[in-house]
Amino acid sequence: MRRFARPKPIFFILLLIALGASGMAAQQFRLFERAWFNWQVWRHPADARSIGLTDYRVTLQAQVIEGLDDDVSALTYDPVRNSLFTVTNKNAELIELSLDGKLLRRIPLIGFGDAEAIEFISEDIYVISDEGEQRLIKIHLEEGTQFLDAADAEQMTIGVHLGGNKGFEGLAYDSVGKRLFVAKERDPMLIYEVHGFPHFKPEKTYSVHVINNPKRDAGLFVRDLSSLQYNERSGHLLALSDESFLVLELDIDGRPLSSLSLLNGRHGLSKRVPQAEGIAMDNEGTLYLVSEPNLFYVFKKPAPL
Repeated sequence: MRRFARPKPIFFILLLIALGASGMAAQQFRLFERAWFNWQVWRHPADARSIGLTDYRVTLQAQVIEGLDDDVSALTYDPVRNSLFTVTNKNAELIELSLDGKLLRRIPLIGFGDAEAIEFISEDIYVISDEGEQRLIKIHLEEGTQFLDAADAEQMTIGVHLGGNKGFEGLAYDSVGKRLFVAKERDPMLIYEVHGFPHFKPEKTYSVHVINNPKRDAGLFVRDLSSLQYNERSGHLLALSDESFLVLELDIDGRPLSSLSLLNGRHGLSKRVPQAEGIAMDNEGTLYLVSEPNLFYVFKKPAPL
């Protein structure tokens, strides 16, 4: 009778190495937390105030933004103009887009460094972030504006975790609470709350407070933060992760409530969204997204039957 050969010790060593590598990869990509979140969403009904990203479907995908040579970064919705704004960070420009992704106008940015994010604050008022120097720059934009110079603008710097190219990637504004959310991309990945900037009454003294919650942010199961959007109806934040191909809805405590995957085959996408850079939501709940190299997407939630 033929005996089976005993597995050699090298087999068990290789098996342990493979299991260890798989575990490290799963931890790096936050797969355990993501699987647990998906399980919780499946088991429990959605929060009554949830935006419900799971139900969104793409209605326009991978449309090239004609007329731009430099990559766009970030996105914000202007409810007064009923248009979208983004920035380019190589030859820095402020770009206005229609809601179907057409180029409307472009304005040179002087002295803005590595312009990475833009956020609508109120009529004609926006904030632009300079990733490299971690500056927040308040700008005033009118219909006849030909260029914008950072030297003429109100600014503030959040001097923490300086250095490298992992600075401020996303902005979102709560006009009721008068707080500006600022996303630090990674290393570490953080969401700051800035109170007191931008300032609206120059004749009065004011103070700026910056709040962050590293414990809350460590619970996010994404690898980076590329853009933010605040939804005032729900009081929830949308957080875009380029490396995780995901948009997350977060409640006031940072707890994930729903998600929108940017992988092919999900939410009607025929191809994966490459390097998503910015998200914005209009008053009707339509979600707009831009990605490098200069692609434009629209997601909508189907009307209830």
